[in-house]
Amino acid sequence: MATAVPVERDAVAGAFAGPHHEVRLPGVTLHRLSPAPAVTPPGAAQAAGPTLDLLAAGVGPALAAASAAAALTAGALEGAPYDLVVSAGIGGGFQPDAPVGSLVVADEITAADLGAETPDGFLPVTELGFGTVTHRPPEALVRELVAVTGARAGTVLTVSTVTGTAERTDALRARHPRALAEAMEGFGVAEAAAAHGVPVLELRAVSNAVGPRDRAAWRIGEALTALTEGFGKLAPVLESWNPHEP
Repeated sequence: MATAVPVERDAVAGAFAGPHHEVRLPGVTLHRLSPAPAVTPPGAAQAAGPTLDLLAAGVGPALAAASAAAALTAGALEGAPYDLVVSAGIGGGFQPDAPVGSLVVADEITAADLGAETPDGFLPVTELGFGTVTHRPPEALVRELVAVTGARAGTVLTVSTVTGTAERTDALRARHPRALAEAMEGFGVAEAAAAHGVPVLELRAVSNAVGPRDRAAWRIGEALTALTEGFGKLAPVLESWNPHEP
């Protein structure tokens, strides 16, 4: 799981009852969670749950991509490649669809400002003839997460500059009518995962409304609590997920 900053990493870690410890691999420092082994019948072998690593990858799509790629590479070199990457944290919600304190799970992870401005408006790189702007998480896993957490599914936008005006909010909604939230790391994490052939998820707890910047209205503590509670519900899904499902 990749978060932007340590406080988000700690909120995710709080959902797991098992101990965790710091692991230093070439180029990256992880917090490794140790989920409690499943209860097994008497006399049966007890198998530990999957390894869950937490990474505070940094703010912004570039640093998030670099840090996630370093972790994925280190895991592969250690002979323990990852089956799934999760970009998690808090973010802004488009109102009224994603109110403060709610959870959003991405069914599309989209770079909102990767492209070019033209006299006719913004063009994504795909319309310029190269690159990609969207990654799609596994549909079955998204459905399961929505069912167990009550999260809303929709597009989560990745931006390099947080939206702070009504005009930009309206422009983003016009270009991305299914957008529920915006954050700064998901697309970078997804690019790193795609380069390694690993599926990706993005989960956001809404801390503020996308729109005119009003720090007094932000509810970061409430969003971090929602993030912990959300991961507490989805942790069993992640631990039992079959990476070969679509």
